[in-house]
Amino acid sequence: MYPQSARRGGGCNLSMGRILIGLAIAAVSLISYFATQSENPVTGEVQHVDITTDQEIAMGLQAAPEMAEEFGGLDRSQADQDVVDQVGQSIVSASPAGQTPYQFDFHLLADPQTVNAFALPGGQVFITRALYDRLTDEGELAGVLGHEIAHVVARHSAEQIAKARLTEGLTGAAVIASYDPNDPSTARTAQMAMVIGQLVNMKFGREDELESDFLGVCFMQDTGYDPTQMIRVMEVLQEASPGGGPPEFLSTHPDPGNRIQRIEEAIQNSDQCPGR
Repeated sequence: MYPQSARRGGGCNLSMGRILIGLAIAAVSLISYFATQSENPVTGEVQHVDITTDQEIAMGLQAAPEMAEEFGGLDRSQADQDVVDQVGQSIVSASPAGQTPYQFDFHLLADPQTVNAFALPGGQVFITRALYDRLTDEGELAGVLGHEIAHVVARHSAEQIAKARLTEGLTGAAVIASYDPNDPSTARTAQMAMVIGQLVNMKFGREDELESDFLGVCFMQDTGYDPTQMIRVMEVLQEASPGGGPPEFLSTHPDPGNRIQRIEEAIQNSDQCPGR
């Protein structure tokens, strides 16, 4: 049997080895993230994105059929699909979105239960029948589609991919550095590191939603729609969330009530819109 001091020394060496490995992983993650940056031509924001716009377009086209199937496939009403196309393309044509390389395509999904709209990287935009039927005019539809177009041109999906990689690298480094299989108490530290990483990504998601609300207001004004109709869209989302939905802190989407205030502020500050 080894002397107790030797066992302690071996444990210290193993602990130091884990710390060094963790620091190396953290350093590689940070360097990889910050080494890649570009300025978004629409928002003017410097972004750390490591995929090209062509890759975004390819990702969206590849994922679109599966996403449509998840929501019951495409809606059978060609007339309603034509309205979605017309409103969506008019926003693209009249706004800075039309100056980007993205290939916008708009889809009305058949799902009559799920109140939702979303955009894939590269310009694939979706709205469900359940949300479409709750809207009363083209202005409200423009509010929904303008918001989703904003996600695309702001490259939020590409940013999320890069930030998720960074967060996974840093939390993984923390887990490796802190976890000791011979000390059960360190398992809680490792779990907390993962939870913190998830909350950081949720914060990014909420910021993206608010930025898309602002850009959506801008795009509606560019196209000639009344941006106050986006407030009605938020009211529709509130009505569709029985019991108020999850707390804002634990959701990637800010509470619709809070977003109304931000939309009102965006309307007042529309002179800050891209291209103005």
